[in-house]
Order: sequence, then structure tokens, then C-alpha cells
Amino acid sequence: MKGLGSTQELGLEPTRRGKVRDLFDLGDRLLLVATDRISAYDVVFDDLIPGKGGMLTRMSLEWFRLLADIVPNHLVTADVREFPEPFCRHPELAGRSMLVHKVERVDAECIVRGYLSGSGWRDYQRTGNVCGIPLPAGLTESERLPAPLFTPSTKADSGHDENITFEELVRLVGAGTADAISKLSIAVYQRAAEHAAEHGIVVADTKFEFGYHDGSLIVIDEVLTPDSSRFWPAEEYRAGGPQPSFDKQFLRDWVDASGWDHTPPAPRLPAAVVQRTADRYAEALRRLFPRAARERIAKSGAT
Repeated sequence: MKGLGSTQELGLEPTRRGKVRDLFDLGDRLLLVATDRISAYDVVFDDLIPGKGGMLTRMSLEWFRLLADIVPNHLVTADVREFPEPFCRHPELAGRSMLVHKVERVDAECIVRGYLSGSGWRDYQRTGNVCGIPLPAGLTESERLPAPLFTPSTKADSGHDENITFEELVRLVGAGTADAISKLSIAVYQRAAEHAAEHGIVVADTKFEFGYHDGSLIVIDEVLTPDSSRFWPAEEYRAGGPQPSFDKQFLRDWVDASGWDHTPPAPRLPAAVVQRTADRYAEALRRLFPRAARERIAKSGAT
């Protein structure tokens, strides 16, 4: 399977090129194209993960459907035949693109943590808190938290996001919006965690983005994919240390072991690392949404 590294390969010039997605501003709507690029430590790799963009797009679409009764989303259509010119004439965009409403974005990342991992674990080790929220003493790495935590961060267009307290979020977006997005984030996480648990996956943490469309708060961007979430196989979960995962942690572990110092350029990825990463994404989709995974395989002719 040949990957798509950029829509420029199709003769299309994006309005903005993110780390892994190309964006086209169409006035009151946006076209989001998920490429097969992958990044780690805010650096984009030259090597592609074939099929990644399609898997993440399908996963977001399935979550949008499952969560629609909790919060509406920005999706207009994912059917390339309904895209405006010239995009409707590019079948290569099928399965990896979404036409969405343009919104007034809430400039914050809405992170929900159900388990003590990543930067939350490091924060807890230093301070006994996570983003200013005190936790009981004696917790171990990857331990399930007493209740899911809402821990927002800044939304940086470049560079690193920074964790902030709820009080700082209020100053950033206003009390009403801060309260609304915190409640929605927890509600969406809880619904997703229940669905995932039924399919053998632990959702350790995830992040959401929200925006206002016609005065209503909606969820935007991608939702609950391995690029925005930490997914662990439930049958292998053991608190007390790092966990195997269905996200790009496998790639991070490899580049860390390679001695790379996280500054550009990124190292080239061995074929085995590319394939293993693609397999982890595919397994997440297969477990969470078996029917969607079967349909994807049937359309691609993969085995």
C-alpha cells in the first residue's frame, strides 16, 4: 500500500500543512486530509505509515457517531463525491478526508486522564499533583485514578502545549466555556472508556478540542484516535510501570533507543518499525470497531 505524504502530490496546495494533516480553507467550511505522515516529539518523520490517515479518519467517524447524543461535532460529510471542486475529482482523498464546519475554536486542549501515565505521572512524581490537582500518596505508574481528571493545556500552533490549571483555563477562555468543556470532556471520555473496555482496550487518557458553531459548543478535530489517546490492551494491563500500547509509543520507544536527541531531522525508520506501527493502529481500529475494520480491509483488498 502506497502512503500519501502530502496533498501536494495530488496537485493540491493546502492552506495550512500541519504535522500530519493538510487543511484547506473553503470559506465557511474546511477540508481536513489525514496524510500518512507521523510525528514524535513535534518532529515529522520522512517515512510514512501507509494506511494511517485512513485508519484515523475512520476511527474518528465511528466515534462521532457513537458520541453524537452527548455532543455534536463539526462533520459535514466524509463522502468525497460530495466535496466541492476540485476535491471531488480526487478519489485518493476518499477514506482519509472530512469536510467540516469552520468554527470559532476554543484555544485549549481538553485532556482527560483516567490513569496515571505520561506527563501526569511525571508531574505526580515531582509534586504529588497532576496539573495542580492533588492526588492520594502512594500511587504507582499507570494506576487507575480514583476518578477521571480534566487537565487542560494551551493550544500551541507550533512548539509544545503547556499544561495549565483550571483557574488558568478560566482566565483564558472564560468561566462558562471552561465549565462546559470540562463537563463535556469527562462525559465523552467516560462513554468512550466504557465502549473501549467492552472491546478489550483501556483508554488511559485522551484529548479533545472544541469550538463554537452557530452559538453551540461542538467537538472538532479528530476524536479518540491513537494520535490523540493512549490505548492499552486490557488483557496485558498491570499497574506499576509502562504499558504496551496501540498508539505511537512503540515508535517513540524505538527513536529513544536509537539515541536521537529529538531535534530535526528525525532519523529514518526501519521497515520493521513502520510495519509494526501500522499494525498497532490497525489493531486499535479492529478492536474498537470491528465492522469498520472489516469494511476497510474489503475496500483496500488487504489481508
